[in-house]
Amino acid sequence: MKILVTGATGYIGKRIIPLLLNDHHRVVCAIRDKLRADKNYANEDLIEIVEADFLKPETLHNIPKDIDIVYYLIHSMSNSSNDFESLEERCAINFKNYIETTNAKQVIYLSGITNETNLSKHLQSRKNVEDCLKSDAYGLTIFKAGIIVGSGSSSFEIIRDLVEKLPFMIAPKWLNTKTQPLAVRDVLAFLHRSAGKEKLYNKSYDVFGSEVLTYKQMLLQFAEVRSLKRYILTVPIMTPKLSSYWLYFVTSTSYKLASSLVDSMGIQIIGKPSNINKILEVNPMTYKQAVELAFEKIEQNSIVSSWKDSMISSGRLRNNLHKYINVPKYGCFTDYKERKVINTEKTIDKIWSIGGKNGWYYGTFLWKIRGYIDKLFGGIGLRRGRTSPTNLEVGDALDFWRVIYADKAQQKLLLYAEMRLPGEAWLEFKIEEGLLKQTATFRPRGIWGRLYWYSVLPFHGFIFKGMINKLVTV
Repeated sequence: MKILVTGATGYIGKRIIPLLLNDHHRVVCAIRDKLRADKNYANEDLIEIVEADFLKPETLHNIPKDIDIVYYLIHSMSNSSNDFESLEERCAINFKNYIETTNAKQVIYLSGITNETNLSKHLQSRKNVEDCLKSDAYGLTIFKAGIIVGSGSSSFEIIRDLVEKLPFMIAPKWLNTKTQPLAVRDVLAFLHRSAGKEKLYNKSYDVFGSEVLTYKQMLLQFAEVRSLKRYILTVPIMTPKLSSYWLYFVTSTSYKLASSLVDSMGIQIIGKPSNINKILEVNPMTYKQAVELAFEKIEQNSIVSSWKDSMISSGRLRNNLHKYINVPKYGCFTDYKERKVINTEKTIDKIWSIGGKNGWYYGTFLWKIRGYIDKLFGGIGLRRGRTSPTNLEVGDALDFWRVIYADKAQQKLLLYAEMRLPGEAWLEFKIEEGLLKQTATFRPRGIWGRLYWYSVLPFHGFIFKGMINKLVTV
C-alpha cells in the first residue's frame, strides 16, 4: 500500500515510518521543510518526500493522489501560538479537503483521551480536530492516548529531570491527578496494526496503559527504576502560573509547554475500555516496564526521536529553516578564526559531538553561565542538550542552538541561536583546503544589539579561540 505520513519529522512520525517500511509499504512523508528530511531515507526506494504545509492549502498539491492510507500526526504547532486552537482546526480542515480528492480509504488520527466534562484547551482542541476530520470520503480511525512514555517523549524527559535533580520535592496538588500512562511502543503498535483494517473505519478508541497511576506515583516509580530515594510533598497553594515556572526552571521544558502541561495535568485522564486490545493483539506494558525500556534505548544511544528536536522547543524558530541557511553579511558583526587541520576525521567527529554533555571544549563554564542568564530571562538555556552525543541532523536542537545545515561530506555545520538576543546569531564550522574556518555572525537589532555585541566581545575572543584550538588538536 501507499501510505502518507503527516508530521513525519515529529516524535511519533519518525517512529512509525520504519515500521511501515519493514512491511514494504511505499511511504510518502509530508513535511513543511525538506531540509528536515531524514538523510537516512535519501536512498530509500520506498520513500517519497514532499513539502506540504497544511496551513497553506496551495502547497498540498505536492501530495500524490494515489495514496491508500494516511496518518494524521500534526500537533507540533499547538504550543507555538496563543491561537493554537484555530491553527489546528485550519490544518484539519485543509487536510480533509485535500485528502477527499485523493484515493485514500482510511485516515488514522492520534488524539488525546477526552472523557472529562471540563477539558484543557489542548485536549478540547484535539477533540475539535476529531470532528473536523470526519468525512464520507474515507474511514476515520481515532486512537485517543493519554501520557506517552518513551525515550525522548516530553513527559518522560520532564519526569526524568524532576526525579534526577530533586531528592525532595514540594510539588503542586495536581500530582495527585490520576492518569493511565502508555508506552510509546504500544502506541506505535496500535497505529501500525490498524492500517487497512476496515472494521476500524469510523471508529474511535481510547488506548491506555495497564495501570491507573497518579503523577506522584509515576515520579516515585521512576525513582525506583533509577534506584533513587525521593520524597514528595504536595501543597495546595501553587497557582497554575507558579506551577508552570516550577516546571520551567527545574526541567528541560519550555515555559509554553510547561503552561500547557499544567493546564492538562489537573484533569483526570482515564480511558474507556473497549475490545481494541484484543482486535489488534496489543497487551500494554506497565509503566515501570516502559521506563526500563526507555533507558535501554538511551544507553544504546538509539533514541529515534525526541520532543526537544521538535519546533515546540524552539525559542525563536518556527518551521521554515530555509530562511536561516544563508548567513547575512551586511550590517553584521563577525568573529572569524581559522586553524590548520591536523586530522580531518577527528576534527569532524569533534565538531559533530559538540555541546550537550560533551560541552563546548573550552570555557564551558561560561557557556553554562550564558545558559542560566538566558533561562532567567525566559529563554531556553542549555536545558535541551542534544538527542544523540555523536550525530547531528538538520532541525536538531543543540543546547540553545538549532542545526540549520549538517553535512559531513561537505565538512560543514551551521547553527542558529535560539537564545534570547537583541538580534540574530549564527555559528559555522567549515573545513576548506585543510583549514578549519570558524565563524560567529551576529546581526544586531537596534542600539541594544550593538551594545550587546561589544559587551560580550572580550568573552568571544577567549571562548572562540580556545574552542577552535581544541577542535584541531589531535
